[in-house]
Amino acid sequence: MTRHVSVLLFLLAAAAPSADAGQAADGLTDQQRLGRQTLSQACGVCHLPPARGARTYGPPLSMAATGGNDDLMRKVIMEGTPRMPAFKYFLQPAEIDAIVAYVRTVPAPAPAAAAPRGDTRQ
Repeated sequence: MTRHVSVLLFLLAAAAPSADAGQAADGLTDQQRLGRQTLSQACGVCHLPPARGARTYGPPLSMAATGGNDDLMRKVIMEGTPRMPAFKYFLQPAEIDAIVAYVRTVPAPAPAAAAPRGDTRQ
């Protein structure tokens, strides 16, 4: 009987979620997933393209944004810029931190390929 209980406990322990349960299949933490959701809801209208290949009003956000400076990114989100509204009264500090954490997971876009040169003869 004790052997059956031991085997059952072993199987239950093996099937239990790991210590990394905060990371899902997408590889993001809970904070980063909150940041992705908040960014799409509060910032997406300007920073996310509405369709593939479409231009955005604001710059694309990636780990290269604000030169990788998290404090500067928080300041820009909170205080805004001449072309961007401030969000310090709209977003909670934890939401701003989550946006920064998520943006730091987004790879920088590849540099645009040079346009092919046409025939310059006249």
